[in-house]
Amino acid sequence: MSTTKKDSLSYAMLNAKCPQCRKGDMFKHKWWSVSKFAQFYQTCTVCNLRFEREPGFFYGAMFVSYAMIVAMVTMVWFILYFIFNNPIFQIYLTVIIILNIVLLPILFRYSRVLYIYAFGGVIYKKTLN
Repeated sequence: MSTTKKDSLSYAMLNAKCPQCRKGDMFKHKWWSVSKFAQFYQTCTVCNLRFEREPGFFYGAMFVSYAMIVAMVTMVWFILYFIFNNPIFQIYLTVIIILNIVLLPILFRYSRVLYIYAFGGVIYKKTLN
């Protein structure tokens, strides 16, 4: 059985698919659904994998989210300071606040996706496909 593009790890992570079967969705709605972006399936709709590996499992995703925000803040500072040569703190702060608000759904979702793939202890099973 050959691996297709939709079975690949990068495709599954990018599209927030189940880490075990890489078919079922982890989230009920798309990220651009502002009021519903955080609604998460308890189990995979395809293979019935329980996403929350133990009570409070996704609290660890906050650390992943924090690391993503630190990287974003550092990158924005680097771009504003070195490329645009603009050390004005108000512009920096405004850009960071706007980016955090706009990217909140993406940061929330992908911190959970990265966390379950990295620390969930789930192994991809080709036989489920």
